[in-house]
Amino acid sequence: MNAPSGGLGRQVWTVAGLVHAVADTLAARFAACTVRGELAGFSRAASGHCYFSLQDESGAALLRCAMFRRSAALLDFEPREGQLVEVRGRVAVYEPRGDLQFVVESMRSAGAGALYEQFLRQKARLEAQGLFAAERKRALPRFPRRLGVVTSLGAAALHDVVTALARRAPQVEVIVYPSAVQGAEAPAQLVAALALAGRRAEVDALILCRGGGSLEDLWAFNDERVVRAVAASPLPVVCGVGHETDVTLADLAADLRAPTPTAAAELAAPVCADCKSHLQALARRLRERVRRQLDASDQRLDQTALRMARPAQMLQRHRHTLALLQQRWLTGTSHWRAARERELLRQAERLQRAAAMAQLLRGQRLETLGNRLSAVDPQRVLQRGYAWISDAQGHAVTSAKQVQLGQGIVAVLADGRIEAQVHRIEEGKP
Repeated sequence: MNAPSGGLGRQVWTVAGLVHAVADTLAARFAACTVRGELAGFSRAASGHCYFSLQDESGAALLRCAMFRRSAALLDFEPREGQLVEVRGRVAVYEPRGDLQFVVESMRSAGAGALYEQFLRQKARLEAQGLFAAERKRALPRFPRRLGVVTSLGAAALHDVVTALARRAPQVEVIVYPSAVQGAEAPAQLVAALALAGRRAEVDALILCRGGGSLEDLWAFNDERVVRAVAASPLPVVCGVGHETDVTLADLAADLRAPTPTAAAELAAPVCADCKSHLQALARRLRERVRRQLDASDQRLDQTALRMARPAQMLQRHRHTLALLQQRWLTGTSHWRAARERELLRQAERLQRAAAMAQLLRGQRLETLGNRLSAVDPQRVLQRGYAWISDAQGHAVTSAKQVQLGQGIVAVLADGRIEAQVHRIEEGKP
């Protein structure tokens, strides 16, 4: 069946025969050999088999490998992405697909791969600059209306994101900012797409994503330009690159890291049912608050209507209030008048006492002045034997030098007057 057949000297192979022949040739030529390279896309299946690729440190060649459960159980370390290893095994062909593969029988570590070492160096440098600091992380909008997706239009990650959003949050619009996600041109396109989304500001958050792959496949998301563009984005960024075990520098710079593109969509948008439940809860609270407000308004309206329905009672209440005020005014006025009268009486008594005292003092003073005046009364002096001497013109004579011999003078006594004539003058003391 697998043997070559044909006629007329022409050899014709069946597909299975040719693949089997190539596999036998490779097995004979490369029965046991050792290969050195960097691990890429390492995964362990549920069966225990391991599948990965080996690539040159320069990235120029790639070899797919399979390590079956029996050999994988003998590993004394945990293989990691980008690790430089040496594997021993044989070259074979995976006949169902005709793919060349290397069946690994043993593996040992040969030191960290050059690409992984570059990753670690760049990670340490950017981390020291604060690009991965937790305090600069922003919270995602709780209820986004529109999400942007930065990825390749042909990537399976875009399908996963759109499918997850359609299932989880069909109310959220999706805008795609296309960019290559692998290759030399990918970093510049990713930076341009992030900048475009920031300038247009038409979405609430961005999802940066692509599917899984080797460290080399994901290297665009470790490019420093892309990492800085993610950190500088004015929009919150959710990064979902590769599988759960894949970690890129863009993941560390993003506001939120998702293990897969589907998980990124789930983290960026809430479940539609949860949104509806939240809205229903808000509606119930609003209805309850409106009902309480209406009940309170109805009560106030009833009280107002009740007061307006009995104007006579209101008038009676006002009359009673006025009567109380009038009584208080009258009582207060009478008290004030009595107090004023008592004050006036006290002041009148004080005035009378003051007037009597003043009159007494004035009488005493008049009596004293009268006594003093009586003491100097000329008449009383004359009664003691003195006389008032004056000339004919009535001028007082107080000195012997004022008169001359033969001059007429008048002497006023206590009981009359005497006219006399000067016969003799003696000067000096009497």
